[in-house]
Amino acid sequence: MSSPFSAIKPGIKLADQVASALETAIRTGRIQAEEKLPTEVVLAQQFQVSRTVVREAISRLKSLGLVESRQGSGMYARAPGIEPLQFDLQEAASREAVMQIVEVRRALEAEVAEMAAQRRTRKDISAIRQAMQAIQTAVLAGRDGVEEDVQFHRAIAHAAGNPFMINTLDYLSQFLQGATRVTRANEARRGDFAQAVTREHERIVAAIEAGDPAAARHAAAEHMRNALTRIAHADPDFWTGDGARLAEPLLRRPPTV
Repeated sequence: MSSPFSAIKPGIKLADQVASALETAIRTGRIQAEEKLPTEVVLAQQFQVSRTVVREAISRLKSLGLVESRQGSGMYARAPGIEPLQFDLQEAASREAVMQIVEVRRALEAEVAEMAAQRRTRKDISAIRQAMQAIQTAVLAGRDGVEEDVQFHRAIAHAAGNPFMINTLDYLSQFLQGATRVTRANEARRGDFAQAVTREHERIVAAIEAGDPAAARHAAAEHMRNALTRIAHADPDFWTGDGARLAEPLLRRPPTV
């Protein structure tokens, strides 16, 4: 791992906090799949908890399939899936649901942006730029910009010229829009987050306008990776307030096809 963890705060059950921090590190790529985790002793020192707490946290991660033990070698991270979270904490479940949707968006948005860069017309570029400006107008007017953000990404999907992709996004719209509502609410709480989102949108549009598919794919994927990081760094009280409330619809069972 590139850097140690910080000491956790009192209030929420210690094992839940440790498990949540490690899970976030794995899901956001800070801990890579197949990477060996620090020992119990090291983790206990970094989190400033007992080894018993660390063992309980690791046990939770095992049940999620995020870590595995290797005889005589230690604990290793596994590639994260999208299995439902089994934590008891509502705020942990809310965060997990949002992160799962953003993971889905990362795959879709990267593909869509690449195709848009290959197929966009001048009319498409104009529509995308208007949609991007609409986000800023909404924010300046005191609105959350969620509808405008969704329309921005939909304008890129239109530029991709694949109706089946658009239909797929429409089918998932209730979840994509719900996750966007949570991520934008979190980003609005910090000026640096909001500014980063604007810059990321600009990079996506610039790559599409330049007709650079590789750059467009990278910019879109990076935007989603950064969204995961911003969720991981949300203030704890966000998940006991607005975050949990806005994410609640995402915790329901998805529709079957």
